[in-house]
Amino acid sequence: MEKSIIGNSHRLGILGGGQLGRMFIQEAINYDIHVHIMDDNENAPSFSICTSFTKGDITNYNDVLAFGKTLEVLTVEIENVNVDALFELERMGVKVFPQPRVLKIIKDKGLQKEFYLQNGIPTSNFRFLDENPDKSTLNNLLPFVQKLRTGGYDGKGVQVLKTENDLINSFNAPSIAEDLVPFVKELSVIVARNEKGETAVYPTVECEFNDANLVEFLFSPADINSEIEEKAKNLAIDVVSKLEMVGLLAVELFLLENGDLLVNEVAPRPHNSGHHTIECNETSQFEQHLRSILNLPLGSTEIVRFGTMINLIGVDSGKARYKGITEAMQFPGVHIHLYGKEFSKKNRKMGHVTITGKTIEEAIIKTKSIKDLIEVKG
Repeated sequence: MEKSIIGNSHRLGILGGGQLGRMFIQEAINYDIHVHIMDDNENAPSFSICTSFTKGDITNYNDVLAFGKTLEVLTVEIENVNVDALFELERMGVKVFPQPRVLKIIKDKGLQKEFYLQNGIPTSNFRFLDENPDKSTLNNLLPFVQKLRTGGYDGKGVQVLKTENDLINSFNAPSIAEDLVPFVKELSVIVARNEKGETAVYPTVECEFNDANLVEFLFSPADINSEIEEKAKNLAIDVVSKLEMVGLLAVELFLLENGDLLVNEVAPRPHNSGHHTIECNETSQFEQHLRSILNLPLGSTEIVRFGTMINLIGVDSGKARYKGITEAMQFPGVHIHLYGKEFSKKNRKMGHVTITGKTIEEAIIKTKSIKDLIEVKG
């Protein structure tokens, strides 16, 4: 009989204790699975609900190794972790998902783009930029998108450079310069894969981003035809299969006017573009991640209700104060998720709201009514 991790004291750990870990734990509790967290912030959102909390630096080799040695399965909440320690833990017999070799590729946007080219995955043209690139040589590349190769997250480490004046603020660190793609929509597909090689893919969603490169609105399902929907799903399955990755993968796509799809980038974990699945799909992305890394049967991804999502983003710094929560709760189908962060910062994700409806049009109408009601201030 296959050994099961459900309902016993097997040790499952997460590197990182933010809101993704918090929502993962909320699903794990339903299966009586104990989740152990390591983070350097004792006020992290996951602190109050995890089985145990270890204070440590997820980028430090010794901290990660010491934490991981106590576990049977280890996963991550963010790509910026010490991969060398994960390789060693894997050699010691700890199951690390996504696998260290996958994280090594994805955490470096340059290696990620090379992987797409080597595996026939459509993506925008790019070139490598060294540390402290000669800005005069960048003029011929304008306009382009500059992305730091490592360390960027939540919209940080990405900027669009259109004029010579913009080059003054270009990154002085190893980066890539991507062609500015004339897309008509930004789409995202969440796909899961377990150790057996089984895959499950969610319906495509449509995202709108704010000036800080954070998702401002999400619509599920995306307003695309069935042919593009099928292409998007197949492309996501192709990426996760060629990576031979175990876990959950968010595949961000550009839809071009001619119907072509390009992979922008991927995230090997639960993702902001999948939060709506808690209310809108048979299986949430967090439960699906749990199922995939424990090699359990993958859950149905079927839409059970249409929906939109709004990120609750801090407007300034200070102790967090939420305005308009009660007013928004008066609307049917409004589901509020606060991440338990004590302090707000400008452009910091403090929570999200999913708005559901019997049709996507109904959900959008309600979203327009409440989008300016809730504000997070310091």
